[in-house]
Amino acid sequence: MNELAILGRYWPGTSPIHRMDPRAKLLLSLAVMVVIFVAQTFWSLAVCALFVLGFFAISNIPLRSALRSIVPLLFVVVITALLNIFFVHDGTVVFQWAFITITDEGLIKAVFLAIRLVLLLLAMSLLTLTTETLDITDAFEYLLRPLARLGMPAHELSMMMGIALRFLPQFIIELQTIYRAQVSRGAQFKDGKLSMVKSLVIPLFTSAFRHAETLSLAMDARCYHGADGRTRLKPLAYTYLDRNAVLVVALMLACVIGANFIPQTF
Repeated sequence: MNELAILGRYWPGTSPIHRMDPRAKLLLSLAVMVVIFVAQTFWSLAVCALFVLGFFAISNIPLRSALRSIVPLLFVVVITALLNIFFVHDGTVVFQWAFITITDEGLIKAVFLAIRLVLLLLAMSLLTLTTETLDITDAFEYLLRPLARLGMPAHELSMMMGIALRFLPQFIIELQTIYRAQVSRGAQFKDGKLSMVKSLVIPLFTSAFRHAETLSLAMDARCYHGADGRTRLKPLAYTYLDRNAVLVVALMLACVIGANFIPQTF
């Protein structure tokens, strides 16, 4: 479970992606996700995969660590794939038993959506791995600032997101500690009993509320008053790194659109 603690954690570095403006990086990460949704064939997904792998290579983050960062979220990929396998009945039937029917079209769609979701998770993990939590929080607040005039609590929303990102690795580490403590007391987690699940979930939630209370008391002791008097990022000014990144994402979009017209043989 130790490798799961990389989820939401910053990977220090001096790569061009690390040095990009966090606001531009956040917007471009969303743009990359949109491009991945534009992909409609396996060829275009392959193009997206090449670009995503290239981004990780530029950031000097090992692909193995990137895959570790999305392991806790792979259940979403598995559930989505299973839904397509069992509920898409178009095409030729390859397996049928009782009420279960599996077709070749359902399998193809399941694989396609699984690859797309993995690429989406990798794209978002690149943002958290190359950007410090405080920078992501400030970037999110900066982008929501126009909506603050309409009454949206931009600062509070960004602070909640920042706290969640900051404590996610800590919660995973605490889950590991609780798991080992329960095993040392003779707990068995292989039989799937509900009481065994409670022995992990209840202490974890208790620890989470304790951390939240401690943080609240610390903020009150420092006379925290929302966004008043906070140090903010400088006004957004695109550097050559940000301009080059925009061009790369635009090239990615053009390649994906072109790959959508390549005929598939299956």
